[in-house]
Amino acid sequence: MKNKILKGALFSWILLFVMACNPKKINLYTDSEVDSEKIKTEIEAIEAKMADMYNLRSAASEEYYAEDAISFSQNRPPLVGKFAIDKSLKEDLTYFDKGDKISFSANEIFPSNDGEQVVEIGSYKVVDSTKNTIFRGNYMSLFVKRDGKYVCIRDMGASDMPEPSKK
Repeated sequence: MKNKILKGALFSWILLFVMACNPKKINLYTDSEVDSEKIKTEIEAIEAKMADMYNLRSAASEEYYAEDAISFSQNRPPLVGKFAIDKSLKEDLTYFDKGDKISFSANEIFPSNDGEQVVEIGSYKVVDSTKNTIFRGNYMSLFVKRDGKYVCIRDMGASDMPEPSKK
């Protein structure tokens, strides 16, 4: 009887050891059910619309940022909420001439497994009317899906050029 219990315990330990040594490896970026290309297309459309608003000098955060968004920029405290972000966007427009154009590029996206959150790593560029680059930089944005569409809840950007002088 003692021998049977000992064999059963030994078998259980061996089985437990084998199972523990072969865990299923999960890649958070590839083992998901989401369509990353579709999500990237959605994020690119959001960025294109924001660029259009900038370029038409009607930049507003109504469709890009969530009400509870926080935006982090260089040399200033975080902007908390849509009102503060809108105010900053309007101030940013004073740095640029009428012919200046901004563009955003979604370089990489990292969706969560359920597609409800997306981290975007992108770049931006401002060119003048002769297509000379006058401002450029990089950003990271965290989007969440609310009411069926993505909105940005956190972002941060950093210029890789000196800040232009205010006109």
